[in-house]
Amino acid sequence: MRLVICDSNRILGEALGAVLRARDHEVVAVACDADDCVTTVTTCKPDACLLDVHIPEPEDGFRAVREIRTLCPGTAVLVLSDLGEWRTYSQARTLGVAALVGRDRSVDQVTAALDAIIDGEGVFDPGPPRESLSTAVSAGLTPREAEVLRRMVAGQDSQRMASEMNVTVSTLRSYVKSILAKLGAHTRLEAVALASRAGLPDAAPAAELLRPPAERGPLHST
Repeated sequence: MRLVICDSNRILGEALGAVLRARDHEVVAVACDADDCVTTVTTCKPDACLLDVHIPEPEDGFRAVREIRTLCPGTAVLVLSDLGEWRTYSQARTLGVAALVGRDRSVDQVTAALDAIIDGEGVFDPGPPRESLSTAVSAGLTPREAEVLRRMVAGQDSQRMASEMNVTVSTLRSYVKSILAKLGAHTRLEAVALASRAGLPDAAPAAELLRPPAERGPLHST
């Protein structure tokens, strides 16, 4: 497999390249930042790009992933990342990477992931525990945002949410925009999926929100 490796630490990138060459992979280049990575991939058009998303920050790494997926759709992207942060895990999955492997994995495991990509399979290390996502959802949102998120999970549209919460549609959209930013989601659908995975801590069940206001229990109102 023809590979481009991207790691902000050139020594580590070159060392990994040497190991992979010894295992019959053709490492055509090593890049050290997001811009260099995108330029190198678009020039070399490798089969895969092995990218440490922390180059030096995940925002830079994921920007590189987006551009590679757009400019070189034929290049598979294998992301190396710390998987303790659920937002990072979610973003990698959303961007359609071919594989997501923890940075603490062995070279054997990285090689196995590359072999799986060759066979057309996706490889994803287990995501962070459900509890960490639950904590992030419950702690990161204001009470009003948490209510909007619960209503989104219940399938309510913007007009109904705004009406029942006694706010304007414009204000409601501001809440939604903030929720997406805090959850690291790009769409309402993704935010709902994340919230459902978290188990919506301290949230009323979706069915509760669909009942008439006079019959349902209290919601956050501040």
